[in-house]
Amino acid sequence: QVQLVESGGGLVQAGDSLRLSCAASVRIFGSSTMGWFRQAPGKEREFVAAISFIGGNTYYADSLKGRFTISRDNAKNTVYLQMNSLKPEDTAIYYCAAGTYYSDYVPYYWGQGTQVTVSS
Repeated sequence: QVQLVESGGGLVQAGDSLRLSCAASVRIFGSSTMGWFRQAPGKEREFVAAISFIGGNTYYADSLKGRFTISRDNAKNTVYLQMNSLKPEDTAIYYCAAGTYYSDYVPYYWGQGTQVTVSS
């Protein structure tokens, strides 16, 4: 069974930091490039970051480089998203994904999402 379970969302103030976690089932974690997406109210879901299983190569949305950091713990089948200097426009539902990366990230599986709300 494929499972992606996000946690760590919540309500924070502008300038705060937050770390999201996504625990994945073993079957997909070991063969997937793991990623994060987000969807703000009234907007399309957008790519945030991804990290490969072998080598830990990372990919980021240009607008988020320097504030967000993706990492993974292969022993725990978990991927993280460290978000610093949060802004109100970072408010969104954040989704974990398992997929692959060629020229772009292609998600195959999704988590249920975790809400991040940044107040001004």
